[in-house]
Amino acid sequence: MGYNLLKGKKGIIFGALDENSIAWKTAERVHEEGGSFVLTNAPIAMRMGQINELAKKTNAEIIPADATNEEDLANLVAKSQEILGGKLDFVLHSIGMSVNVRKGRLYTDEKYDFTTKGWDVSALSFHKVMQSLYKADAMNEWGSIVALTYMAAQRTFPDYNDMADNKAYLESVARSFGYFFGKEKKVRVNTISQSPTPTTAGQGVKGFDGFIAYAEKMSPLGNATALDCANYTISLFSDLCRKVTMQNLFHDGGFSMTGVSQEVIEKFTDQD
Repeated sequence: MGYNLLKGKKGIIFGALDENSIAWKTAERVHEEGGSFVLTNAPIAMRMGQINELAKKTNAEIIPADATNEEDLANLVAKSQEILGGKLDFVLHSIGMSVNVRKGRLYTDEKYDFTTKGWDVSALSFHKVMQSLYKADAMNEWGSIVALTYMAAQRTFPDYNDMADNKAYLESVARSFGYFFGKEKKVRVNTISQSPTPTTAGQGVKGFDGFIAYAEKMSPLGNATALDCANYTISLFSDLCRKVTMQNLFHDGGFSMTGVSQEVIEKFTDQD
């Protein structure tokens, strides 16, 4: 059910890979709320996913772009405005990758070439995306830019590896660029710290099923799903959140504010 929250609004959605992706769910919800957009992902990711199916379903065009490449991003920003007929109102950055995780390298045994690549894709790319938008003056006033993050930026989850560092950097970029985008262009920049979600990227982390099960037991409302996150993102894209910026917004069923839950106490307490 749509409420026309994004009627007439235009944007770019990064990172839709398959129907498990938060970006995929967000694209579907934007479409339902009356928004139009361009879909983009790295060429290699596009070959792995089903983005053409999503584009057909949402009447969106696809522009391949490497989010670490400034020329690709400049082209993406320019072509998106041509296709959509004007400046943009929203952008979703839903990109993350750790080569160390993929290759099974422990945090205490990182290969730094892998670390640099993962940081570039997962975190620095957010700065590159916003700088491209900023320099091209591509955002309408009161536009909204959102990136997805995870609580490992604040608390230690051993197997999350160098992605935790990437997310911490990503959140800092949101605050720092958010100041300039807000002050000079009235554009909002926020991050959503989502529950562990069984996306293709998330499932690549060692012990991820354990993350999900533990968070479910710890969260008073239970874990937020990919669709839940899409709905929250829609609210941030809409005019209902015009004065929300430079925030890291926890969307995790209360996990981030819960010291311990009764279910966890019972799990580790002898009930006999």
